[in-house]
Amino acid sequence: MFTKADFYTFIYGERVSDAPAPLFLKFRSSNAFIIATIAIAVFTDIFLYSLVVPVLPFALTIRAGVGEKDVQRWTSIFLSVYGAALAVGSPIFGWFADRSNSRRVPLLLGLLALGGSTAMLAAGNTLGLLIAGRFLQGLSAAVVWTVGLALLSDTIAKEDIGQAMGYIAAATSFGSLLGPLLGGVVYARAGYYSVFAMGFAIIGLDIFLRLTMIEKSVARQWSVSSDMTNESDTTESKSAIPHSDGIQIVGQSAASASPSLPAEEEKSPNWTQRLPPVVTLLRVPRLLAALFGCFVQSNSLGSFDSVLPLYVKRIFSWNSTGAGLIFICLVVPALSGPLIGYFSDKYGSRTITTIGLLGSVPCWVLLRFVTYNSIEQKVLLCALLVLIGLFMAMVMAPLMAEIDHVLTVQENRKPGSLGKRGAAAQGFGLFNLAYAIGSLVGPLWAGFIIQRAGWETMGWSLGLLSAVAAVIAFTWTGGRIMLKGNERRGGIETSV
Repeated sequence: MFTKADFYTFIYGERVSDAPAPLFLKFRSSNAFIIATIAIAVFTDIFLYSLVVPVLPFALTIRAGVGEKDVQRWTSIFLSVYGAALAVGSPIFGWFADRSNSRRVPLLLGLLALGGSTAMLAAGNTLGLLIAGRFLQGLSAAVVWTVGLALLSDTIAKEDIGQAMGYIAAATSFGSLLGPLLGGVVYARAGYYSVFAMGFAIIGLDIFLRLTMIEKSVARQWSVSSDMTNESDTTESKSAIPHSDGIQIVGQSAASASPSLPAEEEKSPNWTQRLPPVVTLLRVPRLLAALFGCFVQSNSLGSFDSVLPLYVKRIFSWNSTGAGLIFICLVVPALSGPLIGYFSDKYGSRTITTIGLLGSVPCWVLLRFVTYNSIEQKVLLCALLVLIGLFMAMVMAPLMAEIDHVLTVQENRKPGSLGKRGAAAQGFGLFNLAYAIGSLVGPLWAGFIIQRAGWETMGWSLGLLSAVAAVIAFTWTGGRIMLKGNERRGGIETSV
């Protein structure tokens, strides 16, 4: 039975003094289970985002009555709305999560928003309802990415964070693979509503995992309590602080509840210490370089969401099934995320990220040669998409780990500058913001250029952007290149 004590622990992340340990506490709070839960949450978000990509050009004309000549414009707008909501929600939810005792509650609220947005997209037959559903979907994604990555940062040792982020990158790629693939095939075979039935099934699994997961900070309260069993009753009573509702919370000392502050905290901080944590982070060039790399990666892949289904439909006369299957070439290589994260932990983010960005440049330029319908052209397009997918995978996981390292270094250099509980959620909120801006700009960038200047210009313009990002990443990732000793193996540096 779900008792008052269980509810208090669930909401506030604090154990009630007489509450027994939850079933399978060790497993439910293990690193592997937490990584799996966040990976499934990210997979669900990306799966539902990409599920409608191959369906959208056909659904806009049939359900919303959009004219054929306006499909490209509305496709780009529809995809960009998601990025706009992600950009709006990420800083807000990051700020909220860093002040919340529990990461799980915001994650569940985000999941409710995701379910509502999916229902709106399934029922929508007007542009207004479809766009509103997409905006709500973007807000739910802001919660998942901001709070989920912050939870990983709380849980995983810093020397292993790259590999953990690699699993998240792989889940992202797997969602990007299955979403368009199943969306296109199911729409062609079973119709519009069957596409969203898959989405609700995935949401059901996600709900179960998020309810089952127990954060390390919560689980630790039972282990601390068991360690205290041999201590005196007096000591135990001091560690249980009564709340106004009569519930006693374990793990807080009387000193922590006292309104008096240490002498050093009573000193007036300088103006940099009074800045909001997010502003402090934005003053770090190393973090800005990582955010720009995230923007470029998101912008580049988001461009394909807007133009690739329509381009293969026009050049190769493919239907929605073909438009979905072509994304396999783009995202399968990205399933190597855990391996890329491992090498990032071992050799540092700078090398892996720079190789990924530079390697993608010729691939973007060579897209210009895919211009007519033949077997050779189809093979060329698939090969280029595979290479682009691989090189872009070498950007995401290392830069996610880089953001976590920047947070660690900043806190070590200036303790308290990021707030009493740190700013992991706000740091990854900035990552989310950069990714969202890329998701917003990418479809508009590609759609505008391909209409005004053609497929060839779109390709080399994205290649030029990757080249610029490679120079910035080489200079700043892991610390400024001119400074020696900034990047050690394992990725934890002493300077930003």
